[in-house]
Amino acid sequence: MTEQLPRMLGPAAIRELAAHLDVRPTKTLGQNFVHDANTVRRIVQAAALVPGERVLEVGPGLGSLTLGMLDAGHPVLAVEIDPVLADALPRTVERLQPDNAARLQVVTADALRLTELPGPAPTALVANLPYNVSVPVLLHLLQTVPTLQRVLVMVQAEVAHRLAATPGSKVYGAPSVKAAWYADVRLAMGVSRQIFWPVPNVDSALVSLVRRPEPLSDVPREQVFAVIDAAFAQRRKMLRAALAPLFGSSSAASAALERAGVDPTARGETLTVADFLAVARQSPAPTTT
Repeated sequence: MTEQLPRMLGPAAIRELAAHLDVRPTKTLGQNFVHDANTVRRIVQAAALVPGERVLEVGPGLGSLTLGMLDAGHPVLAVEIDPVLADALPRTVERLQPDNAARLQVVTADALRLTELPGPAPTALVANLPYNVSVPVLLHLLQTVPTLQRVLVMVQAEVAHRLAATPGSKVYGAPSVKAAWYADVRLAMGVSRQIFWPVPNVDSALVSLVRRPEPLSDVPREQVFAVIDAAFAQRRKMLRAALAPLFGSSSAASAALERAGVDPTARGETLTVADFLAVARQSPAPTTT
């Protein structure tokens, strides 16, 4: 009688698979592998995916979350930077979920350098993002893959709080405003360190983003983001000083802020995304080369 293999990866299976592949988790690639099937199912449930929705996953690693999404009936387009893991993932799915093998597509690539994706466009991103590049990867994918409507990503808890922060919060910053420019952002849930191998020395959390149905304004993204970057480059400075290099002088920045209805003595950490849009309307268009 053939032994029935589990359809998900547990702690022992994760270690055995890593040993078989001679994979040693590295901090450079932000590799901490999830090994708790119940947590994986909770993540898939929290993603609130549409039945049969094609999902983009970045950094699938050994495949725990991939198997969870496939088992829930979702085709997965996985982007993995490590060629050993990218090569092994289809074999893992074929062994544990042969009925879902045809639903997996793997791309070996650095997510930060993606400019296009193969096959039908994914409408959701669900991933345990590499913690050392989680914000750049998230913002890059929101810009590069406009079909993404829903996002649920696991990141370092500190980063999750920063992404979901509101004006006036100590952790409110450029990532908060840029994420809010794309989407409604909220903290979804905390995640125990004990579900990872190896156990990380930081806490983790899931953050949810639902893309806005329409852009917030007709001001180009680059123009808005230039104002955001300038405002938070020196976050303790008043806006009239922080934005002086962008507008040419402190007096020019003050005049532009007043036209935008923003107090020139305010600081970037108190402005909403709508305030930044108002200021950006008064700013010079970014130069192109």
